[in-house]
Amino acid sequence: MPRSLLRWSALFMALSLSACDDAPRFTQAEPGEARSGGEATVRKSDQNAFSMPSANLSPTRRLDFSVGNSFFRSPWVIAPSTTTARDGLGPLFNTNGCQNCHIKDGRGHPPTPDSDNAVSMLVRLSIPNEPAYAKVIEQLGIVPEPVYGGQFQDMAVPGVAPEGKVRVEYEPLTVRFKDGSEVELRKPKLQITQLGYGPMHPDTRFSARVAPPMIGLGLLEAIPEAAILANAQAQAKAGNGIAGRPNRVWDDAQQKTVLGRFGWKAGQPNLNQQNVHAFSGDMGLTTSLRPFDDCTDAQTACKQAPNGNGPDGEPEVSDNILRLVLFYSRNLGVPARRDVGSPQVLAGKNLFYQAGCQSCHTPQFTTAVDAAEPELANQVIRPYSDLLLHDMGEGLADNRSEFQAGGRDWRTPPLWGIGLTQTVSGHTQFLHDGRARNLLEAVLWHGGEARAAQQQVLSFNAEQRAALLAFLNSL
Repeated sequence: MPRSLLRWSALFMALSLSACDDAPRFTQAEPGEARSGGEATVRKSDQNAFSMPSANLSPTRRLDFSVGNSFFRSPWVIAPSTTTARDGLGPLFNTNGCQNCHIKDGRGHPPTPDSDNAVSMLVRLSIPNEPAYAKVIEQLGIVPEPVYGGQFQDMAVPGVAPEGKVRVEYEPLTVRFKDGSEVELRKPKLQITQLGYGPMHPDTRFSARVAPPMIGLGLLEAIPEAAILANAQAQAKAGNGIAGRPNRVWDDAQQKTVLGRFGWKAGQPNLNQQNVHAFSGDMGLTTSLRPFDDCTDAQTACKQAPNGNGPDGEPEVSDNILRLVLFYSRNLGVPARRDVGSPQVLAGKNLFYQAGCQSCHTPQFTTAVDAAEPELANQVIRPYSDLLLHDMGEGLADNRSEFQAGGRDWRTPPLWGIGLTQTVSGHTQFLHDGRARNLLEAVLWHGGEARAAQQQVLSFNAEQRAALLAFLNSL
């Protein structure tokens, strides 16, 4: 037997002796495990791995995907313009195109010290909730900052002042493993400068958010609500400190409170509303669901600036464009996993379960038979997320509530495709604000409900850490 296989066999034996009694032991890949998106799984692993249509999308349906892709990739321009299908940018905005944040449909990153704008990282704003704002809180989940609103926009059209500049500085924070090895984490310090409309409310809460990957969103939307809620009930019943909770958020179209799924705090109920709010907040574009520019009463130049609405009040993003972008974002396929049967990957998978990571990063769901798109229906998928809110501890807290999410709560992010981040996005900056420079740092930032898992990882030796990372990078 080759020496490498002997080494991993020894690690398997050690895991069998040390793992929790109720943790599974994996000695081979599970049937279909490489197909993270079921029949929609794509077989690309290069820089375009996140930009492919669902593998089971018909040639005719791929035409709509391509048109949606063109609106996702191309920049919007300032109104008035001869490019009437794409005009109306701003007056305040963070970027002029979806692809600028989700580069190659991948993960955003914090601004570098020499960046003019934050672009693929935005900053949410709010002030503390008060009873007088009950209706606002019901529909927005927050009380927006009175002058700057709910999202800080660091770009603007000519004649309108941008809201200011965003910078991030970091403080070092050393973490030590049981074997004496050390890792230096970086703790972010957000800097908001050059305010364009005067001082902010003294109790303003800030939350930096990098753009998440776009893959598999339609499959996440197709997970039955009952399956998500069943996970929350099972976690509460287990009584092991893991207590995921659903967020309940406002549905603009239905005008009622429903389950939240999307966003770092599960603050949006579905993909269409997620897209609508991104068009509005990120690019200042109106839709039939949000037919107003993202200007506060204090921003008079913003309110008076020209817009790209049609002569009869048609929004800047037509319902047809919105439909095509929705189709595109629903059908970005999930790449197949790599090396699922590798001894090192299997050893890392066992360690993942030993640490209890699967308690929140739920490996598998089956999508609904009545999914919005037939290609996404009744698929066995492996997103490694429960889409629930978890208390992640003070280290990751933004101290900003969002509907029923508290200041320490974050939705479990899906892990599928995470090993291709460097290939697609050109970096490995993880967590909601991109503070972690690699996957190990991301794990070590886990606290709160995930503290026990973090402590398990801190007890791993170098070989075990390498195996855990090999598993995560196979996803």
